[in-house]
Amino acid sequence: MSRRRQFAEPGEPLSPTAFYILLSLRSQERHGYDILKKVRDASAGKINLGPGTLYTTLKRLLEAGVVVEVGDRPTADQGDPRRRYYRLSDRGHRDLAAEVRRMERALVLARAAQLEPSA
Repeated sequence: MSRRRQFAEPGEPLSPTAFYILLSLRSQERHGYDILKKVRDASAGKINLGPGTLYTTLKRLLEAGVVVEVGDRPTADQGDPRRRYYRLSDRGHRDLAAEVRRMERALVLARAAQLEPSA
């Protein structure tokens, strides 16, 4: 599956990058640098995004309607007003939940495979 088509159909498996970005936005709106830090922390440093990867993926998520840019910027005393903030759309919440269910099913299958005697 091409990266462009990844978000064309709801329910398609997410790349690790997209998964962690959506996970970082699950509970609150975030700006780019905050997303980078959350992804690094949540993945225990296994996924260390650069700005190019982050913003390319965010662009695709925005185009697919999985993520939306927040229109209201914080005031100057709440942070840099030039920053763009993002949040999950309703579809983003559904896609993230579907991906977690897909991962849970895969984990059940993997565990069952380890318990089966080898042929």
